[in-house]
Amino acid sequence: MELRGKQKRFLRSKAHHLQPIFQIGKNGINDAVLIQIAEALEKRELIKINLLQNTDEIADDVAQVIEKSVHCDVVQVIGRVLVLYKPSSKEKYQRISKEVKAI
Repeated sequence: MELRGKQKRFLRSKAHHLQPIFQIGKNGINDAVLIQIAEALEKRELIKINLLQNTDEIADDVAQVIEKSVHCDVVQVIGRVLVLYKPSSKEKYQRISKEVKAI
């Protein structure tokens, strides 16, 4: 799903108050982290990920890897913080995605 500008702006405003729930450190990004990110996106739809100072990863590269493997949308990359969005497949978790569709 390709997000339009207004939808991304809405998601950025929702994500502003969120705390990063994942931190990627010196071990980098691996399959276990990707699985956990996919599960968190299924329940929350919108999450933040923080890249720690001791990582060798570059934020844009991590964003591309996550986007391809988890099939989500990268809403924003600011410094070492990524904002990810993926509509939930379960209706009971679809709060943000209903608002995004309405925009």
